[in-house]
Amino acid sequence: MTDSLLPDEIVALARRVVEENAVAGRKISLAESCTGGLVAAAITEIPGSSAVFDRGFVTYSNEAKQQELDVKSDIIETFGAVSIACVYAMAQGALENSEADVAVAISGVAGPNGGTEQKPVGTVVFARAIRGVDEPEAELRNFDAESRSDVRRQATLCALELLLP
Repeated sequence: MTDSLLPDEIVALARRVVEENAVAGRKISLAESCTGGLVAAAITEIPGSSAVFDRGFVTYSNEAKQQELDVKSDIIETFGAVSIACVYAMAQGALENSEADVAVAISGVAGPNGGTEQKPVGTVVFARAIRGVDEPEAELRNFDAESRSDVRRQATLCALELLLP
């Protein structure tokens, strides 16, 4: 048990992220929507995180995604905020607007409302952009979750995994 407000499994994985990125000499940034800054909170919970964590963007609204990360409005209008296209643009925007070597973006439907047949509650999309690599990696996950907190916890763990070198 740690003295953290965050679950032990998240803190342990965040510790690995900080340690392994420090060894690799990588700086990281985040573009978070449905996690609302939880990934950044987990990373900054770790002593020494300033050696690897450059910055985080909490872009919960569509307007914030456009203003802070340069996501084009036509991407959101065409594909929605919870889409591979949107997180791809978010990750690129986080990388371009930071000093980071790698950026991870997260957007999803945490619930309990807001889900659709095409994007039910628990749908979360992720992208990882690496400086010098043309194409970000992106994936869609459907988490079986009992609550909004559970979706956000699972999304935080997945995002932390994507930050490992």
